[in-house]
Amino acid sequence: MGYVAVKGGQEAIAQSNLGLAYARIKGGRVLDVKDILAGMRPLVDQVMSESSLYDEQLAALAIKQAGGSMEEAVFLMRAHRSTLSRLYYTTTSSTKGMFVERRISASFKDIPGGQLLGVANDFTQRFLDFDLLTESEEEVNRTTSPSAASSSRLPGANACNR
Repeated sequence: MGYVAVKGGQEAIAQSNLGLAYARIKGGRVLDVKDILAGMRPLVDQVMSESSLYDEQLAALAIKQAGGSMEEAVFLMRAHRSTLSRLYYTTTSSTKGMFVERRISASFKDIPGGQLLGVANDFTQRFLDFDLLTESEEEVNRTTSPSAASSSRLPGANACNR
């Protein structure tokens, strides 16, 4: 390692890292990456989006390592991305076959195709839902999936809603 401007040097850093590891598991239960993937989809998606590295497993691992801190998970993913060799380059894509989940315009009142709110917390009341403490898998399985009618093609596409 290089220069360390911390009193106590390498040993202080090692103790800090041990403290982080303890804080992550002090409850006695290790959160599995599969649990993060299954129950924290918006967080996984946000970490992938903010870090520009689209790998669900790595995003869930970063969330686990960061103890649930989205900012730290993004930092970890960006650092990892910087170590990867660039294998591909992007090309221009046709948007005719793309489906839009969310399209909101702050600049124009009426945008072509209308505004799509998509799945978002923006319009919910921000109160804790204590029913989630006792939520069962049976209840989750009874819920319906989002309607396919909420998705639409990009403006200018020739097909109807899926």
